[in-house]
Amino acid sequence: MSEDRPKLTTPDQSTKILMHSCCAPCAGDVMNEVTRSGIEYEVLFYNPNIHPVREYELRKNENKRHADKLGVGFVDLDYDKDNWFERVKGFEMEPERGHRCTLCFDMRFERSALYAVENGYSVFTSTLGTSRWKDINQINGCGERAAARYDGLSYWTHNWRKKGGAQRMIEISKDENFYQQEYCGCVYSLRDTNAHRKATGRDPIKFGENYYGQENTESDS
Repeated sequence: MSEDRPKLTTPDQSTKILMHSCCAPCAGDVMNEVTRSGIEYEVLFYNPNIHPVREYELRKNENKRHADKLGVGFVDLDYDKDNWFERVKGFEMEPERGHRCTLCFDMRFERSALYAVENGYSVFTSTLGTSRWKDINQINGCGERAAARYDGLSYWTHNWRKKGGAQRMIEISKDENFYQQEYCGCVYSLRDTNAHRKATGRDPIKFGENYYGQENTESDS
C-alpha cells in the first residue's frame, strides 16, 4: 500500500522539481510517487533520439495522457533530431550502454538543466533510470554533470527501481494500457534490436501495435 511507504524528499528539501521523462511506462510510477509525496513538478519531454518520428509521437502522447490525468504540466521541447545525430556522430556502432548513450543522455540533460534554470527549478530528475535496461550510474553521472553547469541546481539521483518501483512500473503500465515500446528509442538501437530479432527467428518491430495489458509484456526498452 502507498500509505506504508514514506513520502519522498528532494535533495534540497524543495517542494518543486522538473522531471525529464523518456516515456510513459518509465514515468508512470515516478509521477505517481512524486504526486503522492506532495511535490509539485512539471514533466519535460525532450528526447530527440527517438526514431522514427511516428515512434516519437506515440511515446510523447502516451506520456502526456498520463500527465493530463494527474493534472501535471507537460512541456514538449523541439524534436531537434539533426542536432542529436551530430552529437553522436562517429559512435554509430557503439553497443547499448556505451559512449553513444552517454552522449545522448548528456544532450538531453543539458537541455533539461537549462530549462530548469530558466524556469526557477533548483532540482531536476529523470525517469530514464527506471528501466532495467539502463545503467543507472551512467544516467546519474550525466545528470549530475549537467546540473554542475549551473550554480544552485542539483540532479536528484533517487533510484526509482527500488522499494517496489520496478514492479509498480509494470503494474501501472498494465492498468493504464500504456504503449509498449520494444527498443530503447534511437535508430541504432532499432537497428540492433531488429538484428537480434532476425537472428532469433522473431519478426521485426512493428510500431504502434503493442500495449501493456496484452499477453506480451516483455519490453526491449
